[in-house]
Amino acid sequence: YVLTCWRARPSALTMAFGSVAPAPSANLVGSSTTGPNASCAPNDHCVPQAGNDGISSLSWGPAVNHLVSTNWDGGVRCWEVQESEGQVRAQPKAQVNHENNSPVLDSCFSSDGSTVFSVGADKAVRMWQLGQSPPNNVPQQIGSHDQPIKSVAFLPSSNLIVSGGWDKMLKFWDARQPNPVGTLQLPERCYDLDVRDSLMVVACAGRHIISYNVQGQPQEHQRKESPLKFQSRCIAAFPDTTGYAVGSIEGRVGIHYVTKVTGKESFAFKCHRQDTNVYPVNCICFHKGYGTFATVGGDGIVNFWDKDNKQRLKGFPAIHRTISCASFNNQGGNLFAYASSYDWSKGSSHHAPGTPNEIWIHCVLDEEIKPKGKKTSYR
Repeated sequence: YVLTCWRARPSALTMAFGSVAPAPSANLVGSSTTGPNASCAPNDHCVPQAGNDGISSLSWGPAVNHLVSTNWDGGVRCWEVQESEGQVRAQPKAQVNHENNSPVLDSCFSSDGSTVFSVGADKAVRMWQLGQSPPNNVPQQIGSHDQPIKSVAFLPSSNLIVSGGWDKMLKFWDARQPNPVGTLQLPERCYDLDVRDSLMVVACAGRHIISYNVQGQPQEHQRKESPLKFQSRCIAAFPDTTGYAVGSIEGRVGIHYVTKVTGKESFAFKCHRQDTNVYPVNCICFHKGYGTFATVGGDGIVNFWDKDNKQRLKGFPAIHRTISCASFNNQGGNLFAYASSYDWSKGSSHHAPGTPNEIWIHCVLDEEIKPKGKKTSYR
């Protein structure tokens, strides 16, 4: 694993990132591989009734361990997850479907965890109040775009919902009003967005990245070109809101600070590569307590990283399918959910029809995710 600093002396451009040996790889072929493992660890729990098509996102409730998935089969599913002494049980609670079973691409919770907002190919922003059954099992539409909507997030400071679409628009919604309370033009289609307290970051087509201050009325803070040479795939804000991590289709992650932090510089590193094969970084998610983070990719591998000490903390063995998305829970970060599902990075010719789409939950050990301290050398 190689770390490439954006602002460094030529002689210091390349340093090893992490002393952990590369994770064992599987021979991936589309959505099914010849790798021996279905899950990253033997005791990971398989969530029941995960759906019949690709899993596009996973999100955890802010107050209790409710896990919600979105799916290309049109479903938004919710489970109640319980953990005791390392044993996990996920109980299906409810499911709703977007109109005409249109693919659902993302979801988020309200700050109190009572409501789920979802977006997708039907161009609608929808609201599902947990515990209630909407008419025809289709969640209420509270907004719309002119093109499919890729991402959605909740703004806790204003209780607004923000949606980013392929119509190059950010729209802000009050669930009680039919029209957006605000709109912002993007330079290109929205590929991913994330909100952490007052920081919102948006990754667009054309490698555009924009950060906003969303404390009160949203204000653009910084607009820049991605430091990565290829298309952005995912973006995640740091828990302390000083910056963000962006992942690309070419197996790289960029760490960028939007606020100057003493002793910290922006940098990028390679990951999710096996020999000459390069895989997309499909999702980046941060551990709220430690500020460390996970990446999952088209190589079927989960990695845990420490950006502050430039270390890979844990590399799990490859599973026998690509991993499309992942998320740490908000109740201590002791549960890590990830989806074993085709990511379509190789197109329809590599899709294996009938292959199960699975969600797994890993009980996170402190030694896997806790920073290990500053390294004295790089290897």
